[in-house]
Amino acid sequence: MTGADLRTLRRNRGMTLAELAGAMGRSVGWASQVERDLSRIGAEDLERLAAVLGVAPALLSQPAPEAAREEGRIVRADRRRPIGDRHEGLFETLISPDLTDSFEIVHSRFEPGSALETPMQRATQEIGFMLSGRLDLWFGPEKFTVASGDSFRIRNEPYRWANPHAEPAIALWVISPPVY
Repeated sequence: MTGADLRTLRRNRGMTLAELAGAMGRSVGWASQVERDLSRIGAEDLERLAAVLGVAPALLSQPAPEAAREEGRIVRADRRRPIGDRHEGLFETLISPDLTDSFEIVHSRFEPGSALETPMQRATQEIGFMLSGRLDLWFGPEKFTVASGDSFRIRNEPYRWANPHAEPAIALWVISPPVY
């Protein structure tokens, strides 16, 4: 993870640098150096930082690009960062090269029988595009089923999902601002 990614996650959670440092048990100077890429996050701080930001630890460890000229531009399929671990049966990877844009793109795989039972709401705008399979979505009390080629939008409203179907549902999500 770059310092700019960390800054984006911190700001999107409404945290000050001092609040992040305090939650980490570190100094503001340390947090500032990490955000400016002057210092690296040690393994002992990785789990704590992930918990403070509410993200999967894997998101914070970014594999080096295959070639320096690809950094910030190219994400190879086998080098995507997993960002899931929040809901059983949902596997997500970050398609965006980093979190420094005003949006992020996420690849989501919903396994058969998986569901988000409790509605969630994020202060985001999201567009989903179904690559394959079918997915049931609820926006408030209204239920919709989307399938391959369909798209949907969520604007800071409660929603939930379920895949009661026999095959996995795969979707691309564009989320603004980045939340992972």
